[in-house]
Amino acid sequence: METIIIILFVLGYLAITLEHNLKIDKLIPALSMMALLWAVIALNHMSVFEVNTELRELEPTHLDEILLHHLGKTAEILVFLIGAMTIVEIIDYFDGFATIKGYIKTRNKRTLLWIFSILGFVLSAIIDNLTATIVLITILQKVLSDRELRLWFAGMIIIAANAGGAWSPIGDVTTTMLWIGNKVTTAQLVEHVFVPSIFCMALPTFIASRLPIFKGSIEGDFSSEAPASKYGSRMLYLGLGSIVFVPIFKTITHLPPYVGMMLSLALVATFAEIYSRSKFSLSEVHIDDESADTQGHHSPVHHSLSRIELPSILFFLGILMAVAALESLGMLFHFAEGLENMMPMLGTESMGEKVSDLVVLFLGVGSAVIDNVPLVAASMGMFSAGIDDPVWHFIAYSAGTGGSMLIIGSAAGVVAMGMEKIDFFWYLKKISWLAFAGFMGGGIAFIMIRNFILNA
Repeated sequence: METIIIILFVLGYLAITLEHNLKIDKLIPALSMMALLWAVIALNHMSVFEVNTELRELEPTHLDEILLHHLGKTAEILVFLIGAMTIVEIIDYFDGFATIKGYIKTRNKRTLLWIFSILGFVLSAIIDNLTATIVLITILQKVLSDRELRLWFAGMIIIAANAGGAWSPIGDVTTTMLWIGNKVTTAQLVEHVFVPSIFCMALPTFIASRLPIFKGSIEGDFSSEAPASKYGSRMLYLGLGSIVFVPIFKTITHLPPYVGMMLSLALVATFAEIYSRSKFSLSEVHIDDESADTQGHHSPVHHSLSRIELPSILFFLGILMAVAALESLGMLFHFAEGLENMMPMLGTESMGEKVSDLVVLFLGVGSAVIDNVPLVAASMGMFSAGIDDPVWHFIAYSAGTGGSMLIIGSAAGVVAMGMEKIDFFWYLKKISWLAFAGFMGGGIAFIMIRNFILNA
């Protein structure tokens, strides 16, 4: 039966990887794979286990209990993401991101490259790398008319956004998973990953700034369009501040992050409704004399909730629960043991967990080929290191930044590919080597900082 489980997982994973070739949304194989894996486990009465992280051993449990346990952990991540996505959409409803465009005044290509890279690095740490990429490429399309130059900028934005998302617990789905899964804390994640992430962004940006494509000045008019709403700037700062407040709320209350995110969403939604003078409620739509269509159109919250990426939410549900099935059977636990025995042990035995640096770097390179979400989900079931062990920080860095090496290796890359019609092989030839240089530079910086901290 374990062979059938592995075959189903590999086929489902392959279908997800070949999403663009098969022209089938990746949520379909993810949900199918999840349902079939758990069905095989249930129909064949297979033994399921829970990993005891303290003793580092498998403990037998009941199917209903382990399924509910994994569903609860997955739901925490999904509810958190829904809240964050809705806040970002509310900001966009008021055209808040147009405020950022107003700060861009320079015409120098090299200076503009650094501005977009730094914006991508900072924004992705707050509103996640996917949304930051969408915002910046939208601004880029209004600033640059030269398509070839715009493609180069888009490629560098992908690198910067993925680097920025790696050091923040709310900057990337994978770091959010590690944070909610009590693998890392905010302060320790920032302390260990912030500087390597800067290297990952700054090194390729510096190299690219010396290339001929970024010499000289751009042509065109920088005159700003009239903002869609006079509350745009206010909603931008309120929304970003509310998202940043979530880790603070968790630190103070020790409640799961999704609780703080729901509080932030309620706050932003309240101001959004006040500013729009709408009678819409989060719990229901009050239909007076106006039609439901008109009411929804005038409600920023209703509008924003209808625009969140529900397919992405369902994909995360499917892939996380599918990986949870393998974890429950003990497969990931045994695979991790075998992997550690095969790889040279170049890592550190910091907090009872000994994991090769090559294993973690391998996960980072692998995230460029396949989705980093299941890779991190698998690593959470493979390794039993305690909270804030350096291995989790290194995994957050590698999985978060490794996807930049291929255009299909990250959500930021995929969305940029769609917005600018970037060719896979163009990116491979022009940008991948820069992303690899940044990835390795940041990885070396992480190892040096980690060893310094451990030996201090």
